[in-house]
Amino acid sequence: MIADPLVIVGAGAWGTALANAAAQAGRTVTLVARDAEHAGTIETARENLRFLPGAPLHAAITVTADLGATAAARALLLVVPAQALREAARALAPRLAPGTPVVICAKGIERTSSRFMSDIVAEELPAAVSAVLSGPSFAEDVVRGLPTAVVLACAQEETARGLAAALASPAFRIYHGTDVRGVEIGGAAKNVLAIACGIVMGCGLGESARAAMVARGFAELMRFARALGARPETLMGLSGLGDLVLTCGSAKSRNFAFGEALGRGVPLSEASGGKLAEGAFTAAALVAMAGQHGVEMPISEAVAALVAGEMSVEAAIGALLNRPIRAEHEII
Repeated sequence: MIADPLVIVGAGAWGTALANAAAQAGRTVTLVARDAEHAGTIETARENLRFLPGAPLHAAITVTADLGATAAARALLLVVPAQALREAARALAPRLAPGTPVVICAKGIERTSSRFMSDIVAEELPAAVSAVLSGPSFAEDVVRGLPTAVVLACAQEETARGLAAALASPAFRIYHGTDVRGVEIGGAAKNVLAIACGIVMGCGLGESARAAMVARGFAELMRFARALGARPETLMGLSGLGDLVLTCGSAKSRNFAFGEALGRGVPLSEASGGKLAEGAFTAAALVAMAGQHGVEMPISEAVAALVAGEMSVEAAIGALLNRPIRAEHEII
């Protein structure tokens, strides 16, 4: 079992929900916010009014903006956006004790380097033991104590098992494994595919079209995962198929909502509604990596072209609908 204290860096909705879940599992938790004002507001209100209003903060959680608190961490959850993860890891480097487990909770690929999150942690925190937490989960569900199942992967199986045991509770089930790359691929690619499904619904193409998009998108995900050495069974699980089904079928998904807005004709600059849609940043990196490995990903390519302003929604849909008809086993 991982000992206390548990430190969570990132006081957005997901960081706050994970802090509550860990506290409910019996952990003593320190939640580190980006700035003193945000930390002070959460600590005073005992509620994250900015990102998760209406959810009381557990009594076992201390909130601070002092990164120095990470020096005492026996385990650390890094819950920042994917494109900010390198900066956050770099800031932790002089503070974190060697051998500290660092659980990456971001889902994406760094767009400037086409690096997965675990690669970034290996570069910036080489003395840390990195793990990845992913799966079908909304912060609002977790903080309300609704049943949720996710997966935690670490190359060191014993560490994966210990972290899962330390964070899990009856309502927040955490399965564990060692296929870090597979879990990362599922979490990153599903965001891109959720944008595509949102576009389908925003354009009014119907539920049948969305189901086809999910199925064909999953085939893309599996081809990509195989090329990068991930285990097929990982992608069939929570971090692949499970997360894909959730984010491609719910307007609560920021990536789906972003795509749905694009499908309705909302300009690219306004479609996110001021919220973070990680898939918009991941798309180009995902497609670039697929090209390097000779993997065909037409749906992801269309999304990447759309968010880059290189293709209209109508042209993207037309291109996908006009692809040659082939035997299904040839594209799985």
